[in-house]
Amino acid sequence: MMSRYFPDAVDVAIVGSGPTGAAYARILSELRPDLTLATFEVGPAVTDPPGAHVKSIADDDARASAQSRSEGPTAPVQDGRLRRPGTFLLSAGFQLTDEDGIPSVAMSSNVGGMGAHWTCACPRPGDSERITFIPDLDELLEEAARLLGVSTDAFDDAPFAHEVRRRLASVFNAGRPADRWVQPMPLAVSVGGDGTVTWSGSDVVFGQVTRDNPRYSLYPEALVRRLLIEDNRVTGIVVVDRTDGTAHHVNATEVVVAADALRTPQLLWASGIRPAALGRYLNDQSQIIHAVRLRDVESSSVSQVDPRGHTAVVRQSGVSWVPFTDAEPFHGQVMQLDASPVPLAPGDVPEPGSIVGLGWFCAKELSADDRITFDDTETDRYGMPAMEIHYRLTEADLAALEGARHSIKRAAAALGEPLDAEPRTLPRGASLHYQGTVRMGPTDDATSVCDTSSRVWGIDGLRVAGNGVIPTSTACNPTLTSVALAVAGARNIAQSLPTTQSAQEEVSR
Repeated sequence: MMSRYFPDAVDVAIVGSGPTGAAYARILSELRPDLTLATFEVGPAVTDPPGAHVKSIADDDARASAQSRSEGPTAPVQDGRLRRPGTFLLSAGFQLTDEDGIPSVAMSSNVGGMGAHWTCACPRPGDSERITFIPDLDELLEEAARLLGVSTDAFDDAPFAHEVRRRLASVFNAGRPADRWVQPMPLAVSVGGDGTVTWSGSDVVFGQVTRDNPRYSLYPEALVRRLLIEDNRVTGIVVVDRTDGTAHHVNATEVVVAADALRTPQLLWASGIRPAALGRYLNDQSQIIHAVRLRDVESSSVSQVDPRGHTAVVRQSGVSWVPFTDAEPFHGQVMQLDASPVPLAPGDVPEPGSIVGLGWFCAKELSADDRITFDDTETDRYGMPAMEIHYRLTEADLAALEGARHSIKRAAAALGEPLDAEPRTLPRGASLHYQGTVRMGPTDDATSVCDTSSRVWGIDGLRVAGNGVIPTSTACNPTLTSVALAVAGARNIAQSLPTTQSAQEEVSR
């Protein structure tokens, strides 16, 4: 479905090929196969099929190459900040004087976006994490789970999973409603009959219906530099072919910007679309980790092996979930330590099976002052407006961190013997769960960028997508929610766009 011949016009142009951009392509391919669709991705295709999770690459060198090719157009910054493979950091502007900043704020550039590198955790939001002005949120979350291939029983046969959850339940279940009890983490993963583990990337969201759609095209290494606007309506995009530097105008009836929570507001800013809330309400999830040797279990000397050659370590203890509640405003996940995406310290080689990693994520107090700003003169490595992060932790944020530290120590004590006396707080940005910068709202009151169908206020035909659309403060992994909101936006396009012929005639006029 990839092409190098840029079209003159399409019905829907999608900027970004991560899970939410893929969701727009999938839903529109299902509901409106008459529409011409095109996705423009700044990074290269690093997997086959395009958008697959890099964990699906069996060869270690090939996987490392795919990750390296996702790390932007220049060599990654090497200044000691925590950076996950497959991502790149801001070279400047991540921490301003007298502010906390987000030192490890990161992006990836590749077909599939961060969906090629994520942990595939898809918990449901609860309590104040939920978006109360979306009446059909639960149905949308179900549809998002379908697109992502979410399972709650993929690792039910993990030998230590039930014991891990039993011990956690003894600490956390009391006083919680049943849907907030300790439970298996919903994961975007499937296990084949031969034991093959497939972690969902954007390829799963695209699905065969999109790949088979003759009216759909995917353009890798295509930088969308500007949105074209006339009379408060989007009319298309300016895209630069990064293989030869040529610029192209592509007319479009609808444009969906699904870059990420940093680059989506950047593109709007570069296009002169600057609502009051653009880039504001930025929030990250502070993260605490701990490692525990399980008490009274035998270490496994040989882990189960994926037929492709990967050691399926997660199948020893599964992934367990301690859900967020308003009373305990953090969420926890417990998984095999060497399956964690967070790099281990030098020399840390955990014993297979008996050692688990705990990660607790905290919700952030929302503030319009936490924001990304853009420079009209300085540019980044792509030639787009340079970013600066303005970010402070409040007293409530520090209290949540302390509460999470206490909670993770309680969990560790229930499970076994901690490897270290104290848990570790990761640098801000390590979660990769940035939200709020193009947030959704029920009314155009200057506190949101888009409406409940992700339409940008005041610009007809323009929508935004991704974690930046989420308006609430969350501690749970945001992908399921952001895909659910993308489903709502795609359905609205499917219902509102005229037939292909009239749409193209409108663009031509």
